[in-house]
Amino acid sequence: MLLVGARCRWRDGAAESNAAVYDADGKLLRKGVLGDGIADVQTTLSGDIWVSYFDEGVYGNFGWGETDNPAPIGSPGLIRFGADLAPAWRYPYDGEFGAISDCYALNVTGNEAWAYYYTDFPIVRVRAGAVAGWPTQVSGAHALVVDGDRVALVGGYGGQRRRVVTGNIKGETLSVGRPSRLVMPGGRPVPRGAAILGRGSELHVVVGTAWLKVGFEELASG
Repeated sequence: MLLVGARCRWRDGAAESNAAVYDADGKLLRKGVLGDGIADVQTTLSGDIWVSYFDEGVYGNFGWGETDNPAPIGSPGLIRFGADLAPAWRYPYDGEFGAISDCYALNVTGNEAWAYYYTDFPIVRVRAGAVAGWPTQVSGAHALVVDGDRVALVGGYGGQRRRVVTGNIKGETLSVGRPSRLVMPGGRPVPRGAAILGRGSELHVVVGTAWLKVGFEELASG
């Protein structure tokens, strides 16, 4: 089991440990540092740990990036760590789709990682260390669902916080349909405090003690 804290301070010449791995009996196996400003963490069956970062993790806070202190671990915006909690791959700053200032959504499916990020809000896919991407005109979404060459972006700014936009990838082009709206069973509004996360082809919505899953077909049907 992996436990991760979102915040991590650099102080007195050292970083706080904010990641720990336990076995099935609760025995601590290892501790490590994944950096500050963590937005999301998703793992693979092979033991990879994908970590995305929001702006404070990218640009620095809590001592990271200050004079004589190290640069933020999360400055690439997206990092793959190994099972030993050591960085194994970092998102390129000079990639075709621009640097990550704030990773709004992460989706790890199989051994692929998909991300959607500020400032230009492309969707990118990382497969075997190679990055492919598609520009979007959709801003402010906070969850990404992936089903083969189909994608869905959920959320937005202001009154669009429950917007759903689905699209199809064909080569270098992403075509999207008309937006729909995410609702609870019975058509009730999704509560403002709900946690919404995409993993593979499913959207997970956690409201209080209730955990709901929505498949891609349901999202696409509106």
